[in-house]
Amino acid sequence: VQLQASGGGLVQTGGSLRLSCAASGLTFSTYNMGWFRQAPGKERDFVGVINWDGSRTHYTDSAKDRFTISRDNAQNTVYLQMNSLRPEDTAVYYCAAAYGSRVLLPRAFGEYDYWGQGTLVTVSS
Repeated sequence: VQLQASGGGLVQTGGSLRLSCAASGLTFSTYNMGWFRQAPGKERDFVGVINWDGSRTHYTDSAKDRFTISRDNAQNTVYLQMNSLRPEDTAVYYCAAAYGSRVLLPRAFGEYDYWGQGTLVTVSS
């Protein structure tokens, strides 16, 4: 299984970025896909998740109203659209896959089966 995150870079405060995560080696449409981030010296934190068919999402409070997760099961890809970026959004962003249909979408690190390598987002002030 491979999860390949891309799309990170340097952006000014208030700008936007769209991250992508291309999956291979798994039946993508059976996995919930999450995004996490890890700032320097800090723990890896949950950002948001989308369920297997894209009908449900959940975001952390800091991402709500600014970030949007979507997926294209035909392309085995999940996206994280980030708008109104702030310096505190600076982090390495990771995508992750959690198997199976669930009533409560997975939010904890330990609930995910596979992880991508991360892509760095830097927001300048």
